[in-house]
Amino acid sequence: MDMRELTQLTDYAKSFTGLTAEKEAILLAAGPEIKPGLPEVTKRFYDRLQAIERTAPYIDGRLAALKATHKSWLEGLFSGPFDAAYTEAMYSVGSVHVKVGLPVEFMSGGMSLIGEELISLVDRVFNDDPKRIRELLKSINAVMGFSLLIMQQSYQSASLASELERFLAITGMSRALFDNLAGAYKS
Repeated sequence: MDMRELTQLTDYAKSFTGLTAEKEAILLAAGPEIKPGLPEVTKRFYDRLQAIERTAPYIDGRLAALKATHKSWLEGLFSGPFDAAYTEAMYSVGSVHVKVGLPVEFMSGGMSLIGEELISLVDRVFNDDPKRIRELLKSINAVMGFSLLIMQQSYQSASLASELERFLAITGMSRALFDNLAGAYKS
């Protein structure tokens, strides 16, 4: 994707998920208090994934690297900025998930598990401030939805590209011929 496309996807994802400048500011303000608890969120997330039979093969032998990447991403949720560079990084995650054959439902399921852990963390850290908890949870929901939407867009594009490459290999058709045929049928 070029910068224009990344910026358009960023704006679209923000509008669709409600990630506003105000919510971004709430996330950044909570960062210093939330970040110390994120290693435990990552640990609990991967403990839960390892207990799911279908996810275990994707983790086996890679746990330390996955945990490091996950913790870094979680810290980014409370550091920002949520701009085209962040969109590009999340877009890459979706493509990688296709390359490793990760089922698409693992992304949304994983976000649910992470969200549950973040809710517990926010409640522990800000238990004396229900208004702050409510506003922070709305902001976390928005940034996680933003991230997931971008990863799913990428996953879909990468899946289609992979299927096209398989089709071309099976049929022996060249990419140029396919593009010419596809162009002939555009309305």
